[in-house]
Amino acid sequence: MAAEEPGTRTGDPGPRQSWAALPWLVRTAVLWSACLVVIVAGLYLLGKIAILLAPLAIALAATVFLTALLDPVLLLLRRLRLPAALAALCTVLLLLGILVGVGALVWNLTASQFDQLSQELTQGVERSRDFVTSTLPVSEAQLDRLVDQAREGLSGSSPDPVSGARTATEVFGSALLALVLLFFLLKDGRSMWHWVLSRVSGANQSVAAEAGRAGWQTLGAYSRGTMLIAAIDAIGIGLALVVLRVPLALPLALITFLGGFVPIIGATVAGAVAVLVALAANGPTTALLTLAAVIAVQQIEGNLLEPLVMKRQVRLHPAVILVAVTAGTLIAGIAGAFVSVPITAVLWRVIDTVQQRRSTSALVPTE
Repeated sequence: MAAEEPGTRTGDPGPRQSWAALPWLVRTAVLWSACLVVIVAGLYLLGKIAILLAPLAIALAATVFLTALLDPVLLLLRRLRLPAALAALCTVLLLLGILVGVGALVWNLTASQFDQLSQELTQGVERSRDFVTSTLPVSEAQLDRLVDQAREGLSGSSPDPVSGARTATEVFGSALLALVLLFFLLKDGRSMWHWVLSRVSGANQSVAAEAGRAGWQTLGAYSRGTMLIAAIDAIGIGLALVVLRVPLALPLALITFLGGFVPIIGATVAGAVAVLVALAANGPTTALLTLAAVIAVQQIEGNLLEPLVMKRQVRLHPAVILVAVTAGTLIAGIAGAFVSVPITAVLWRVIDTVQQRRSTSALVPTE
């Protein structure tokens, strides 16, 4: 007599029968729980890798961002029949000249005012403290306790000299690596992309080419648009501070320009700093007028300039921007906050392009 296979004896149901015998709610919960465990494990592993390779990842992101920003300059030099290496070198030197020149100019004009800026901010915080204790049901002892706890947390999390030196070394190394990679991407970026496309076969090649072109255009539009919008914000708020006779208008305009590269959060922080300085220097009336000017400039930028400059394909929902900035800050600090939004915009544009191509291909009848 042939031996009976496992799971075929009477009263001994097989695995499939046992699984089918479970209620549908239990089966659904098991499947969703297993998927959730796999997703969380994958995200945890990616987070660990991102933390370990944070300097390299930031250098690569900054390189791609600068390449997209400087690509029109490279194309102009190539039209003048300059060799690829010489055009890339001139573009990098132009970038270094602008950064060094602007940095030296700003430092000469504002270095002596940063101590005054710190004092003005301290006085603004003190006036805000008096306003809170006189308006809200919060005593001075409770507010002082909260401030002391915040100071203790900041002092406890401050880096020691060894970690500070290591961080400075990593920043310098990342900046040097970004410059070297920038030269090679400007020089050989298009040939590298053609090599990648040559490894894609069939109909996927045209999809990859279109998705890459859309992502590159999005990154270029974002980088140039963000710089233009940040400059307009800085000029508008700086002029308002000059008209209102708020001191330190140039340093505050510089802070506004840098904050423009971190959407939503950067503009909010820069505006708060300007209002605090106005409150400390000229009182609550000037502070309210400064707040009105900041809100007006940001509303004009968000509702008029951004749709015109950034175009429709680059814009993201504010909720998506907040999540991206928060995630980038948690992973890589300030540098992560700068690069998180352009990465998100490019990924969204690439995915959207691929989905549109697939939908179009599905609608075409096959013969």
